[in-house]
Amino acid sequence: MSYAEPIARLIQEFSRLPGIGEKTAERLTFHLLAQNKEEALRLAEAVKDLKEKVRNCSTCYNISEQDPCGLCSDAKRDKSLVCVVEQTKDLWAIEKSGGYRGLYHVLHGHLSPIDGVGPENLTIGRLADRVKKGGVTEVILATNPTAEGDATAFYVQKVLASTGVRVTRIARGLPAGGSFEYSSRSTVSDALQGRKDF
Repeated sequence: MSYAEPIARLIQEFSRLPGIGEKTAERLTFHLLAQNKEEALRLAEAVKDLKEKVRNCSTCYNISEQDPCGLCSDAKRDKSLVCVVEQTKDLWAIEKSGGYRGLYHVLHGHLSPIDGVGPENLTIGRLADRVKKGGVTEVILATNPTAEGDATAFYVQKVLASTGVRVTRIARGLPAGGSFEYSSRSTVSDALQGRKDF
């Protein structure tokens, strides 16, 4: 005997999420089924709002409800510094450290030829255009300290070489193979403070 179609469909959709197996998908589905209608529909409304109201900032490609995002439109930030990160979650890890007051640029991934991700799939070209417009004196490459993150940093440095902008790489305060998401605030802050010319 199989589940009713709406239950089976929701289990299938939950199990497509990263880190969610079939058993967890079943638990989530039956939890929602046990909730009253208003509580369950709040989740549906939150997902709907996420997809309808959140977009990429046209300047830094951070995700935001407004364009430009709150970071890009903050007059107190140092607009001459641009910190390049792989994902929005990396941006927020740096923000939580409290040690950086410049702007950002989100690549939305890293180079990975095995996975079919090349420069054209990232926002590297838009970063180069942004730097060429002027006003940026330093680009901090804060890609994750993994083989893919390092390859992406090398590629970005090569693309920006002709612009004359100073290109730095975060210090190795972060462990090789690690990511910003799981690093402490002090580790992230130390890595930014100890950056060096790339």
